Amino acid sequence: MANAKPPTQNQPPPPRYNLVRLIAIVLLALIVLVGLTILIIWLTIKPKKLVYSIEDGSVHNYNLSNSNHLNATYYFVLRAYNPNKKVSVYYDKVHIVVLYDDQTISTGIIDPFYQPKRNATRFKLNLSSHDVTLPQQIARDLKVERSSGQIEMIVKLKARIRFKVGMWKSRHYRMKVTCAPILVHYYSSSKGFQTISCDVDI
Repeated sequence: MANAKPPTQNQPPPPRYNLVRLIAIVLLALIVLVGLTILIIWLTIKPKKLVYSIEDGSVHNYNLSNSNHLNATYYFVLRAYNPNKKVSVYYDKVHIVVLYDDQTISTGIIDPFYQPKRNATRFKLNLSSHDVTLPQQIARDLKVERSSGQIEMIVKLKARIRFKVGMWKSRHYRMKVTCAPILVHYYSSSKGFQTISCDVDI
């Protein structure tokens, strides 16, 4: 009768395997802990959406040539409101676009700024069109609106912002603001200008 083979014993995993497994567990625990911490902070401060509006607007030095080249200056009062009690905002880059009938007619920037908690900041924007060539149909529509004494425009804002809570600062977020439709009067601001609330997307 052949000798029976001794039972096979489970070999312990090599030390390298144990080390890799330990590192993976520690990293996973850290990720979960950081995620829970951020969630708790976010729920504690209860951040509110930033509020934007256009409070005034007018067009000056308007000239649309027969070759559909537009020259004009635009004046807007933009109000930015941070309603949060515990959150302040860093605006690191702000770009503004003025459109007529989805056609860009002017661009500009706002210098970087810091907005404290429960703060309302107003910007007096002076933008311009310098020899902007318009498609024929858009130029025709603009001439028709010009005869009425006002023009319907859109103001868009794109920004890179960071939030601050205490000593903690967030990563950068992209913010898009759309203010439309804005009925802008020629030559002078009108007492009847209707404040336009803007859509804010972060």
